[in-house]
Amino acid sequence: MKKFIITLVVVLVSTPFFAQAAFDKFDGQDDVTSIIVNKKMFDLMSKVKVDTSDKETQQYLNLIKKLDNLKVFTTKSTRVEGEMKVAADRYIKSAGLEELMRVNDSGKNIKILVKSGAKDSQIRELLMFIEGAKNDDTVLMSLTGDFDLSEISVLTDKMRIPGGDDLKKATKGRK
Repeated sequence: MKKFIITLVVVLVSTPFFAQAAFDKFDGQDDVTSIIVNKKMFDLMSKVKVDTSDKETQQYLNLIKKLDNLKVFTTKSTRVEGEMKVAADRYIKSAGLEELMRVNDSGKNIKILVKSGAKDSQIRELLMFIEGAKNDDTVLMSLTGDFDLSEISVLTDKMRIPGGDDLKKATKGRK
């Protein structure tokens, strides 16, 4: 029983780190644009002095305190798109993510998957994969922390994250 508990703890603790490492191979590739924000940067961003009388700015500051890691990879390369799809599918199967929604919009296939937190509305991990239509970017985004799904649109607006508009449209009815 003791071995089982230790194994369970190791698996639960290592899962967020595996999530980030599963897509690291796309960082630094010529055909890929990468955005990587770590916990330290979110901590620093939350301490910046700004006018907090604006409700959206206050929501943004509250959200970034709850985030651990953000990785966004975009490409127009069909070769890299295929690699991203394989990596995402492999990760989805191994990480225990549940599909939140799937959208097919003008040739773009958007998948949003989550790992729930303690409460139903809380999210520990969000994975978004957008297979770009002709001449559109393919986007792979991994976000970890302890946040509410309804807060994400503020983050994607303020940080201008690729695929943010698609995420906002897709989650609009889930708030």
